[in-house]
Amino acid sequence: MPVSSAPTEPAPSPSPPVPGGPVDVRARITELRLSAFAGHRRARFPLGPVTLLAGPSGVGKSTALAAYEALARLGGGAPLDEVFPEPGACVPERALPDGQGRRGFRIGCTADGAAGPVRLDVAVQAEPRLRIVGERLTADGVVLLETALRDPGSRTVQAAWHTAGSAPVTRAPLPDDRLGTALLPLRVAGKTDGQRRVLAAAEQMVVALRSVFPCDPRPGRMRTPVPAASGRLLRGCDNLADVARRTRAECGRRHALLVEVLRSGCAGPVADLVAEPTAGGAVRALLDRGDGFRTDLGRLGDGELRYVALALVLLTGPGVLDVDTPGEVPDALRTLTVLADGFDRGLDPGQRGALLRTAVRMGERGHIRCVGAVSDASWATGTPGVTVVHLDP
Repeated sequence: MPVSSAPTEPAPSPSPPVPGGPVDVRARITELRLSAFAGHRRARFPLGPVTLLAGPSGVGKSTALAAYEALARLGGGAPLDEVFPEPGACVPERALPDGQGRRGFRIGCTADGAAGPVRLDVAVQAEPRLRIVGERLTADGVVLLETALRDPGSRTVQAAWHTAGSAPVTRAPLPDDRLGTALLPLRVAGKTDGQRRVLAAAEQMVVALRSVFPCDPRPGRMRTPVPAASGRLLRGCDNLADVARRTRAECGRRHALLVEVLRSGCAGPVADLVAEPTAGGAVRALLDRGDGFRTDLGRLGDGELRYVALALVLLTGPGVLDVDTPGEVPDALRTLTVLADGFDRGLDPGQRGALLRTAVRMGERGHIRCVGAVSDASWATGTPGVTVVHLDP
């Protein structure tokens, strides 16, 4: 499927650091590649701090986000059958099987960070049996890891990774249902410069992929009281009231920013977002109007509720969102990426503009990135800090 991009500053791909200026070493995904995945062929999506995938229904915006999420789950160590429960749907529609009845798909990405741009490309066999048949991790033109299926009857692939010691590569079998890059930190000793380079590249890729939060708020489930639990926001934002209770108590500065953003997108005055217990032991969220009156969030329209939920997602972080972040990596070296399908769904022009400004504001700080899908991005084109990628039918 043809893809064209119209990036605005800053550029989505890594740019040379300004002499004497700070170098961004946070691990982050800067490109998504769908070589052959569902309706996409030879598609490349540049990803900046805030990226909007734009195009009419059916061009594959949601598919691209699903592929990103799939890579993220593989990077977190999830088995292949959990990531792709219906692998046949990922195979390009007109792809013909080979002489042995095999069909599959290919996806990949680039992660930038302290180790420089690192590329990951994965080939998955969907039929007749789901398995990873090829994987390649490269940096600066050097193949750091390469796997290949040598024995169709075995449940392993033959892996070779860069050593640059007494032997140029190390060879060993790896399981065919896991991402080899995610397993390398457990298999590479790090005794040679080559091994340490492999480890740095693999860890950068895994850190960038694991820090992903797919989000699609469901207003119908946000209107009822919810149990007071962990205060970690679910991807559908069903438990928004519980999270609002936690953020107001623990994150005063960010909660104040949230209230400021809500004033731009909610009808009527907004002095605060509060949570109060109900008779059944649950909590419900309310907008404090500042005059002694509070409006139950259940009375808000779908657009307002989606606006509140997305603003909360952009202004919180991995400690509040239900996401498997690499806890062994310092916060200063992590970047969380929010995947928002239907970014502007149900929002009026004022709400979508305020939400985009919030995303840009957080993107400038480097800790939160956002990839959203919209049907029409004309309202966002030319906004500094926003990359618009047009998907053509």
